[in-house]
Amino acid sequence: MAELKIIENPDELRALAPVASAPIRHHVFVCTGKSCSAVSSAEVREAFERELKSRGILFGKETKGKNLRGSVVLTECASVGFCAIGAAVMVYPDGVWYAQVRASDVAEIIEEHLLNGRVVERLALLRVPAEATVGETTAARNSEWET
Repeated sequence: MAELKIIENPDELRALAPVASAPIRHHVFVCTGKSCSAVSSAEVREAFERELKSRGILFGKETKGKNLRGSVVLTECASVGFCAIGAAVMVYPDGVWYAQVRASDVAEIIEEHLLNGRVVERLALLRVPAEATVGETTAARNSEWET
């Protein structure tokens, strides 16, 4: 096995990770785990990719039709914790968890939430406050969650 090379120079690290200098405003996670897959979450992820690319705001390599100066990162994940009511989508740093998202909802989430800062209330299941501090108990945070 090759030895792990630790890079000490921050400028060298940034050069290897273009996301470090991109104007990222949102990170969207789309669950494609087993339960969410059963309700077409792959189509939801594909719709996000297609819509974000068409608007020129999806961060990534230009050779893949994305934008190195894009403001949105899209990540496929295995679970966000409530797959029984999927497809599940989380938007950070806003801490909004959307439930029962369908591909037909994606353009509205992008337009309203990502571009105009308005949560799509009919799909919003939960908001996790961004102000939670390190070491704060889960119970304390739960009492402040908006549903």
